[in-house]
Amino acid sequence: MILSIDTTLPLLSLALVEKGSVITAISSRAEGSRNEKLLPAIDWMLAETGLSMTQIELIAVTRGPGSFTGARIGLATVQGLAMARAVPVCAMGTLEAAGSAQAASGSTLVVSEAGRGEFYGAGYRGLDELLAPTLLTVETLSIEVGRFETTMRVEELMQTFNLAVLAARRAEEIARAGRLELYQNLIPIYVRLAEAEVRLKQKLDAG
Repeated sequence: MILSIDTTLPLLSLALVEKGSVITAISSRAEGSRNEKLLPAIDWMLAETGLSMTQIELIAVTRGPGSFTGARIGLATVQGLAMARAVPVCAMGTLEAAGSAQAASGSTLVVSEAGRGEFYGAGYRGLDELLAPTLLTVETLSIEVGRFETTMRVEELMQTFNLAVLAARRAEEIARAGRLELYQNLIPIYVRLAEAEVRLKQKLDAG
C-alpha cells in the first residue's frame, strides 16, 4: 500500500494506492495552512478506509518546483512519518509525477506556471529524465517544446487528474525498476530563489 502526498500545487492532493488501484484519493484547495490540513487529511483517509499506517509500505511525495512552503511542509511531514514507522520513501519532482500521466512511450516536456511570465519545465521518456527541472522564459520554452514529442501543462492536468495518484503510480514503477535508492532526497526542488532570498541576495550583492 502506498500513501502519496502532493503539497506543491494549488490543489492539495493525497491518495492511497495499491498495485495501481486507487483505494481513496482526496484533493482540496490549498488555501490557508497546508500544515494544519495535511495530517488530519491523512488520518481521515485511513479512518474512512479502515486502514492504518502499519499497512503503508511506501510513501510517495513530491518535491516541487511549486509552492516553496508547500514543498517544505510535505517533505517534513513525510520524513517524520517515515522515520517513526521505518517506511521507505519515494520523493520525486512534481513535474515528474505529472508527466507520468502521459501514456505514450515518447519524450514528454512537462510545464507549469512559475509566475513573472516564466515557466517550470522538465522532460522525461519513461523513467529517464531528459531535462532536469529548470526555469524557462517564453523564448526558451518554445525552443524546448520543439525538442520533445509531446508537451503537457500541469494546470490542465489538474482539471482531470489527482497528482497524488499519479505520484503513487510513478513510485510503483520506480520500485519495480529497482530505482528507489535514487529517490531518497528530501530536499525541495526550488529551481529559483524565493522572493525573500532574492531580496537578500540583491542586498548582499549591493554590498
